[in-house]
Amino acid sequence: MFTRKFLPAFLFLPLLIGSLASAAPDSWQSLSAAQREALAPLAQQWDSLPEIQQQRLLKTAKQYPHLSHVEKQRFQERLTVWSELTPEQREAAREKYQAFKKVPADKREEVKQMIKQEQKQKAQRTDNTDTDTAN
Repeated sequence: MFTRKFLPAFLFLPLLIGSLASAAPDSWQSLSAAQREALAPLAQQWDSLPEIQQQRLLKTAKQYPHLSHVEKQRFQERLTVWSELTPEQREAAREKYQAFKKVPADKREEVKQMIKQEQKQKAQRTDNTDTDTAN
């Protein structure tokens, strides 16, 4: 009786264990050399990233070998900036991205220019503040 009830469970146990193992986050050391090269800016924090973020990044890293030298450089620079953001800053960036996706295509360039102008003004204010405190 015991065997008949639990035999199906024992038969599926290896499948369950296998799927749990594959769902576990990848450690930095388990990544391929190509993946580590693409995701190098995140090396220090990789093992502490949530699994879903690791999976998204690994998906993005698949394209890395096919990028030109300039595109690889840009990818690395952006990933470095992203890796230095706080969780709150990352969430704000995600929200801004979602909002930007809702902007009609014909208005996106205009919005980009407005954002660039705001960033320039913010940088100038920061520069002026730094200059004032240095004097």
